[in-house]
Amino acid sequence: MAGEERALRDEAEARLRALAGEHARLRDDQWSAIKALVMDRRRALVVQRTGWGKSAVYFVATALLRELGEGPTVIVSPLLALMRNQIAAAERAGIHAATINSANPEDWEKIYAQVAEGVIDVLLVSPERLNNPDFRDQVLPELAESAGLVVIDEAHCISDWGHDFRPDYRRLRTMLTELPPGIPVLATTATANARVTRDVAEQLAASPEWDDPAAPLVLRGPLERESLHLSVVRLRGAEQRLAWLARTLHELPGSGIVYTLTVAAAQEIAAYLREQGHPVAAYSGQTDPAERLAAEEDLLGNRIKALVATSALGMGFDKPDLGFVVHVGAPASPVAYYQQVGRAGRGVERAEVILLPGAEDREIWSYFASLAFPPEQVVRTTLAVLAEEGTLSTAALETRVDLSRSRLEMMLKVLDVDGAVRRVKGGWEATGEPWAYDTDRYRRVAAERAAEQEAMLGYIATTECREQFLRGHLDDDEARPCGRCDNCTGAHRSAEVAAEDVRVAHDRLARPGVDLEARRQWPTGLADLKGRIKPELSAETGRVLGRLTDIGWGTRLRELFAGQDGPVPDDVFGAVLGVLKSWEWPARPVAVVSVPSASRPLLVRGLAERIAQIGRLEYLGELGYRAGSPGRQYNSAQRVGAVRATLAMPRDLAERIAAAGGPVLLVDDRVDTGWTMTLAAAQIRHAGAPAVLPLALAVTA
Repeated sequence: MAGEERALRDEAEARLRALAGEHARLRDDQWSAIKALVMDRRRALVVQRTGWGKSAVYFVATALLRELGEGPTVIVSPLLALMRNQIAAAERAGIHAATINSANPEDWEKIYAQVAEGVIDVLLVSPERLNNPDFRDQVLPELAESAGLVVIDEAHCISDWGHDFRPDYRRLRTMLTELPPGIPVLATTATANARVTRDVAEQLAASPEWDDPAAPLVLRGPLERESLHLSVVRLRGAEQRLAWLARTLHELPGSGIVYTLTVAAAQEIAAYLREQGHPVAAYSGQTDPAERLAAEEDLLGNRIKALVATSALGMGFDKPDLGFVVHVGAPASPVAYYQQVGRAGRGVERAEVILLPGAEDREIWSYFASLAFPPEQVVRTTLAVLAEEGTLSTAALETRVDLSRSRLEMMLKVLDVDGAVRRVKGGWEATGEPWAYDTDRYRRVAAERAAEQEAMLGYIATTECREQFLRGHLDDDEARPCGRCDNCTGAHRSAEVAAEDVRVAHDRLARPGVDLEARRQWPTGLADLKGRIKPELSAETGRVLGRLTDIGWGTRLRELFAGQDGPVPDDVFGAVLGVLKSWEWPARPVAVVSVPSASRPLLVRGLAERIAQIGRLEYLGELGYRAGSPGRQYNSAQRVGAVRATLAMPRDLAERIAAAGGPVLLVDDRVDTGWTMTLAAAQIRHAGAPAVLPLALAVTA
């Protein structure tokens, strides 16, 4: 080793000890990456298991580059939790780090000034920030020009072949092509198979020729996690899984994470576990940011046994002594699963990893798969509208393009990356650049997703080594039988659950009733309906039997809606009566009205009539349609327009509502957007009802 290289490595080792402790030593691949960045000013992709020390590479490289007089490191990081952990780690190494994200806009100007003054060594930004018009046009060019190092953390998000593709990450490809020569770039991830690794490396490359020195250095290591003890427990139903979890949680080491596939399941499971005496908290993308931070800190401080979380608690959550990860429901791919279980066992000798698969998993996978990139005709319509109208906000586009807000924004971000649209102040505009719909790629990605789902079913069923199975799907050539999982050891966890525990769990899951919050604001973008819905036309807070995503009543309701139309089953009707009995309404209804249904008229009308009969209420009839059902719409603006154009109040029904003189119970089978109930309630209120109480069997989310 040459003298200059030896001196640099000695300094790198010293920096690592400041970061990770006196006994820390650089791994060979850590040094290779640091050398490539600092001495050779290359681009590098590091694919290494969670806990290997990827952050040490960029913090040590930052310290060395700053000593050489280079500018600050810019880290593109996907999650606030990850940013907080990284800032704390940087400070331990004497590196001043700051973050620009949606949670601290009041600090942005001060941070920009500190970057310009050279006070800040590391600036962490979210990928979404890269296409904020002000940041992209005013801050980013100067930042890219002065950066000493650019880091892309969780780089598998760049690839739409990956399990966690994010369109904002794809925009990094453009940023990288515009970097001045000689600025090193590091991309890191713990979960990328060979296909994703190739895709990320190609987007990272300053040169398309792999034998060119400008091509990225790819450092990929074995993904074995020697502390993880993998097992699968197959239980018959949701009540068995819940009872088993409540019993087993006492036995699991330390604190950990219980992952669920849906927000509803996270809330439901957390509530049940708390009732059984376990200190746990629910955590999802819908949790208030301050509550999320408090929950993370409670888990880090071992003040709670577990977070019951969706995948919102994923990349970057750093708790080395996490003792277990339990999944209630299987993720849709082995790669996603291995990424999540990799949160455990980083600083302990043994961590328990348990999967409790459910019969509903495939339905949930299918739902999320339906949110993929929209069909070509929808995309062409969007481009045509923008070309014709000029700049439009997302809300205004919703009135012209029938996609949910999340799918519309995802599509626009992809089109932005592809150069077909551009985000500007006030919304989006078409660029007029040629654009081709990559049918073959989208079809191949969909096929890859389907294959991953089948592989996950294979993981559940395999009798071979579980860790080897997962690592094999990450294309880890060094995968061997682990000798630790339930299949390797033959020590399978018992699926037996005490009958009394199952009964208690069943009673909790069978507890009917979920609040249905009334809509209070009209959708933005409508020409003649704006702001708050008038109180004299509003519905009261309603009730539904359950959420379709619940692990309790959700399962029964999905079965009901998958079948043919017919009278409401007795078990479902009995539960509805339970909802009505527990409903603390401000005034008891005097009559019942039903929403017209094109798909389940027997179910909806029969439910309304039975409720009226049992409750000794007057069944007034149902609303009507002027010209057939409005069909299905996917966003609020489109739904309001369609329902307004079709939903009608028959004159004789309006007269009966006025004559009834009291609150009306409004009955439907399911609530998706909530706008049918809202507009039906407005018509009933307009006819003279003093209050409308919505009741449905199910709410979608």
